[in-house]
Amino acid sequence: MRLASQVLGSLAFMTALPIFAATITGTVKGPDGKPFMGAFVIAENTQNKMTVNVLSDAQGRYHIANLPAANYAVRIRAIGYKSDPHAGVQLTGDQKPSFDFTLQKTPVRWSDLNTFQGTQLLPKTKAHDLSKRYQDNFFQSCLISCHSFQSQMASKTWTEDGLRTAVKYMREVIIGGEGGSMTDERFEDIVAFITNEFGPNSPKPQSPEELPEYKSLVRSFGPRSMNIAYVEYDFGAPKGLGPWSAVEDKNGMMWIPYYGRGNEVVRLNPKTAELTRFALPFAKTAGIHSAVPAPDGTVWFTEAAMGKIGRLNPATKEIVEYQNSALPDGRRTGTHTVRTDEKGRIWTSGGPAISMFDPLTKEFSHFDLGATYGNVVGQNGDEWFTSFRNDGPIGRVTKEGVLSKFYPPTKGKPQRLQVDSDGTVWFSERFGNRIGHFDPKTEAFKEFELPGPSASPYAIGIDRNRMVWYSSHEQDTLNRLDPKTGEVIEYPFPHSEISMREFFVDSQGRMWYASSDNNKVGYFYFNDAPGETANK
Repeated sequence: MRLASQVLGSLAFMTALPIFAATITGTVKGPDGKPFMGAFVIAENTQNKMTVNVLSDAQGRYHIANLPAANYAVRIRAIGYKSDPHAGVQLTGDQKPSFDFTLQKTPVRWSDLNTFQGTQLLPKTKAHDLSKRYQDNFFQSCLISCHSFQSQMASKTWTEDGLRTAVKYMREVIIGGEGGSMTDERFEDIVAFITNEFGPNSPKPQSPEELPEYKSLVRSFGPRSMNIAYVEYDFGAPKGLGPWSAVEDKNGMMWIPYYGRGNEVVRLNPKTAELTRFALPFAKTAGIHSAVPAPDGTVWFTEAAMGKIGRLNPATKEIVEYQNSALPDGRRTGTHTVRTDEKGRIWTSGGPAISMFDPLTKEFSHFDLGATYGNVVGQNGDEWFTSFRNDGPIGRVTKEGVLSKFYPPTKGKPQRLQVDSDGTVWFSERFGNRIGHFDPKTEAFKEFELPGPSASPYAIGIDRNRMVWYSSHEQDTLNRLDPKTGEVIEYPFPHSEISMREFFVDSQGRMWYASSDNNKVGYFYFNDAPGETANK
């Protein structure tokens, strides 16, 4: 099955899971006894750790439908509130139990904040002011790449020695593995700053709520944002830094790259939540950044830290690697995001040029466009790329091997992209806070302004109604853009650090994501109440 068909063909956006039966309902009330809107109610299957996350509506009601028979724990997540969970909920058949929750106020934690809030509230030093965001070198090197501050830094109180060890790992394993470098001066600067922010003597208050600016940074959601649901699978990540994406093969299995020092390509069975791991036969950090199944049942993946692509045969567990060749001037080429086209050729972004690998000849060809990031198969044999630079273009390589570059009006660092069913191209402008649209026939661009401070769009997808979805890296929201009106509906996400990088649509029309900092893989769907069809 071609990835282009999977992503761009008959895209259905599911409103329910088709095979499950039980339903949990109830209400959520605030400390004042009034209905509480916007609390996540989470039903966790305690046997396989699969969770369904829904939101309480304007009347405080929630419903979690189509749950398989199993033992569940039902709990609440609402920033600044807590409530006693309901454990040991045994569901069988078509049961319809009801559980009510009454919230109690609790302090907001620093790890609850979204990234934008953190940049405005974390203490400033002589060397660093995160409120300047893209102008601050710590923000650019740390908070917009592999992770932000919530799960890795703010979740506990660090000692300077502990932070020094963590930054040493980042320098030698993550950055070093990617071919980068960190000077000793830069190393000491990062250790000093993080110690000031998250060490035992940090000047920040116990809770960000104590700061007068906090309240103005809390953004509200309307009733239309409450009918989203997330089905998530726990991704065990014993080597740190979890899943990067999830894409379906022809047998309905999901394939996941385990980045960092994970050195694994992982298969998820969505029906059972079982993970099958295919490990590289060495310990050196490979940086498996992207993985996609091919029509013949094999899986291609990138080793970003080593400039290689790999081919996994799941039936035999055999892994074959191919080193990307250097350019004529000797420059080393990279491997970032991988795709297979209709001829079976392998395309990868990254480094100083686009790379194409022919499995028949075992040779690489290169096309002159550097810093490429997004990579998708288009129509008529075209391959499309983004160049992740301030003035970066959208690149197209035709089936004849002709490269064209198209420059958006905003210098917003194009990051991810998708090709619509009409052949037009949608792309996220990470720093420009816009979603861009390009028509190859007219070579015309159109850009859509996005709501909120620092919309920071990253992952992008298109549903069956040709609505455009994107994740906001700094706001921790999932968002739907209506191309006809420009209207955007923002939906809460059940974790801080959304860290979604790519969307893939499966054969049932479900849009899949991975959230590496939360070690979750999942999909989302509309959770309309019975008889309702809002947002369709």
